[in-house]
Amino acid sequence: MEAVAKLNNIPTSPQKMRIVVDMIRGQKVTKALGILKYEPKVGARHVEKLLLSAIANWQNKNEDVKLEDADLYVKTVTVDGGSSLKRLRPAPQGRGHRILKRSNHITLVVASATAPTVISE
Repeated sequence: MEAVAKLNNIPTSPQKMRIVVDMIRGQKVTKALGILKYEPKVGARHVEKLLLSAIANWQNKNEDVKLEDADLYVKTVTVDGGSSLKRLRPAPQGRGHRILKRSNHITLVVASATAPTVISE
């Protein structure tokens, strides 16, 4: 039993967001929420809201199962690059240097550890 949540066009570079996401990959949901709550990086609050959304999506899919009994964990988290805003910064002698303001897309999958997994070969 899995649930997916996606967040697009977050105005943070993918490199900075991957540092935050790597801390919670494979962790239990309760531990991941604790890590994100006290992490000072800017991307942590975006990922925390996304994780809460994934948990809510899982609850909507599985209304008959209690959240405490499900033993949820963060199965996969991917950070992909989004669109970049191109800006110019003034440089000496009338030139301009290009500044890229990057954004990213996050996809988070939450799964239940107690659910039976089907292995196909």
